[in-house]
Amino acid sequence: MLKLNNIEVVYSDVILVLRGVSLEVGDGQIVALLGANGAGKTTTLKSISGLLRTELGQVTRGNIEFNGARLDRLLPEQIVRHGIIQVLEGRRLFAHLTVEENLIAGTLAHGNGRTKTDVEMVYTYFPRLRDLRRRVSGYLSGGEQQMVVIGRALMAHPKLMLLDEPSLGLAPLIVREIFEVIQKINQQEKTAILLVEQIAQAALAIAHHGYVMETGRIVLDGPADKLRENEDIKEFYLGLTQLGERKSYREVKHYKRRKRWLG
Repeated sequence: MLKLNNIEVVYSDVILVLRGVSLEVGDGQIVALLGANGAGKTTTLKSISGLLRTELGQVTRGNIEFNGARLDRLLPEQIVRHGIIQVLEGRRLFAHLTVEENLIAGTLAHGNGRTKTDVEMVYTYFPRLRDLRRRVSGYLSGGEQQMVVIGRALMAHPKLMLLDEPSLGLAPLIVREIFEVIQKINQQEKTAILLVEQIAQAALAIAHHGYVMETGRIVLDGPADKLRENEDIKEFYLGLTQLGERKSYREVKHYKRRKRWLG
């Protein structure tokens, strides 16, 4: 379905951010992309959706393919027509519109005439939004806003959804609810999902495959269940030592990890 083949990304013709990144998302898969702030995760998503162009970024080497079509030469609106929707970090919605108006805005890319049916579909995944449908979106809680932006993306019936940090700033119970719905969307709508996350445990619990990124490179990948048992993942991303004790990130010597994974 989606293939990134050894891509490099440069901003403003000067700043090299991604360095030979290769990854795949298969049909109907959830793939987790893990890593710390500044690792290049969001840049990877924007290279797929075409939003790099709005930030003076470009793919300078390698290529991106989706169902056999090359994406890295296309404009964002052309990529949307291929069935790829990105849900941006930070819950970007139309704050002055109601919940239902925000959802309807998600149909503008295709206009298939099934707006009412699609809105009802979103409400089945997020029942809370039905009660809030006439509420102005800017007054919603963070979790409710996250539901709106995911629901709006779902209105376009994407083949591939790019989710950027859906857990950001949310309480643990809300995060659990959001991730349960993401898994249901994948299973029931057959939507492939590339999920960028810093909460590795939550992401790997629903993913089929995972990639770990550091300083613009993929340093580790494998089936999600294998990554959950990987000692490096436990220690450095789940915060657990081999004895099962939680460890402060300040105690971790990151150069040892890089030496081991990149070596």
